[in-house]
Amino acid sequence: MLSPIKRILLGRPLPSTAERQERFTRVTGLAVLSSDALSSVAYAPDAMLEVLGAFGLVAISYGPRLALLIVTLLFIVTFSYRQTIFAYPQGGGAYIVAKSNLGVIAGLVAAVALLIDYVLTVAVSVSAGVSAIVSAAPSLDSTRVVMAVGFVALITWGNLRGVREAGRIFAGPTYAFIASIAVLLGVGIWQLVTQQLPSAAAPAVSISTSTVGLFVLLRAFANGCTAMTGVEAISNGIPAFQQPEAKNAGATLLTMTAILAVMFLGISLLSAKLHIVPQGQETVLSQLGRTVFGGRNLPYLVVQITTTFILVLAANTSYADFPRLASILAHDRFAPVQFTHRGDRLAFSNGIVLLASLATALVVIAGAHELRLIPLYAVGVFLSYTLSQAGMVNHWRRTREPGWLWRAAINALGATATGTVLTIFVATKFREGAWIVLFLIPMGVWLLVTISRHYQLAHAALELPAHPLAGPRQHVIVMVIPDLNLEVATMIAYARQLKGDLRAVHVNLDQRSADAIQDEWLRWGQDAKLTVLESPHQSFVEPVLKYIRDMDGEPLHRFFTILIPEVRPRDWWQTMLHNRWSKQLRSELKDLEHVAVIASFNWPLRTEI
Repeated sequence: MLSPIKRILLGRPLPSTAERQERFTRVTGLAVLSSDALSSVAYAPDAMLEVLGAFGLVAISYGPRLALLIVTLLFIVTFSYRQTIFAYPQGGGAYIVAKSNLGVIAGLVAAVALLIDYVLTVAVSVSAGVSAIVSAAPSLDSTRVVMAVGFVALITWGNLRGVREAGRIFAGPTYAFIASIAVLLGVGIWQLVTQQLPSAAAPAVSISTSTVGLFVLLRAFANGCTAMTGVEAISNGIPAFQQPEAKNAGATLLTMTAILAVMFLGISLLSAKLHIVPQGQETVLSQLGRTVFGGRNLPYLVVQITTTFILVLAANTSYADFPRLASILAHDRFAPVQFTHRGDRLAFSNGIVLLASLATALVVIAGAHELRLIPLYAVGVFLSYTLSQAGMVNHWRRTREPGWLWRAAINALGATATGTVLTIFVATKFREGAWIVLFLIPMGVWLLVTISRHYQLAHAALELPAHPLAGPRQHVIVMVIPDLNLEVATMIAYARQLKGDLRAVHVNLDQRSADAIQDEWLRWGQDAKLTVLESPHQSFVEPVLKYIRDMDGEPLHRFFTILIPEVRPRDWWQTMLHNRWSKQLRSELKDLEHVAVIASFNWPLRTEI
């Protein structure tokens, strides 16, 4: 019944041979895998200026210098990850690199950190998208959570339709956002150069200090580093690119970094010049657009609309990488094997649904306010960055490929830089929520290790012996006979064709019915032995279970096949008119040892009134 609805919502099933056709070009790869990093310019300046704005104009003036430092760090990480792409063309995510070069536990720490970050990416992105809407239309503030949850559902639907269609859906808004920000920065910088830029775009800050403490600058720097989230997505998604995968991924990574650097520096510079800080319900980017374009006119609305789209669709980066990482963990038996299965649209549907569920819960808890989630956001990102780059240093030391020394030096610089940012972020954001992620990461590692241990024990228990199995010494076929009718007679004839010791049991709940069955058994029983079971407490299930347990306890080793007749009425309401003991019996039989098959012998009941 659900198949037509599923076909309408998700499209026709795709054959496995179509997987290669579903891969990204550089154009769609930039749209899908870079939207997270590119969209961060819509909230990273807010996070940085929120800290600086509390300490006056002198503090705000540090914004461009902190932005330049962050961009420098961004290029260090980019060139470090570009090496990872070519060293691990099959996909060089932090989990694979750390596990291969630093050990299993380090790999699992990186994996859990990334999984948490992917969930946060969805929650932060859609919440920031809602903030862009509320900035343009403050009256919609009360519908934040509803809009955010709706956006999560929309992105989930797009990804369940498959990889290529997700790229088509997300390519337009991504490039529209880049173009709108380019126009905004172009006009703003022209106004700055020609001295036509307004003197103020926001209310004057209430506090003014002549000096700014180091701790304040570190907090602002840590917040601004959220602009770097999503950089690893391309190295995780190398297999999703068209051939040559590594070359296309590397080129896309450089393009993304260049665009991100220009946008982040431009927004930070103009915001500092205009003394812009987050104001109530209005974001920094909204204030910047309103000032540069001279009000809430068409160009301003274009910026807000494209910003909303890119922020909402930025969550697609997580939808590309979370299911893929979960499938890799499942393949390594650290996560449930169900995550390795693709849906009929060639998407990892189970991982997509889990991500959507967790992100929705987080959005509701945070009330769809992205700044409440920022303290949780960057811990996992920079922890995975640090482990990945440290793992690459060991990779070059181990392989000693030509030029390995300078390659190792680049990755060592990347590990040192991201490790320093991680330390700063934990120190400055610990009480604001970073402790939650620091608690969840070891808990997640413990869970993955526990799952792995279960699979190891299951494998050992099911491992083939050194010699072929002789099989059970006897196969017993037990037919449950509630009554003698056409359905049961057909079941008896079927059971007679099976190889084994054929037996039948009837539970005596009505003496007249039991006598009638015994009288007819010689004719219809097909030479099978009939045992009438007494039931002192008028239970149908307990006597059958006791009968099988007693036989199983005999010296001769047996396996059982249980046949249970069950009427299947034509209409749903007719099921209420028939005894449902068979469902309870099947449920209880599942827990018995040596019961190999529990077969419901369904009989379609055709009735006409």
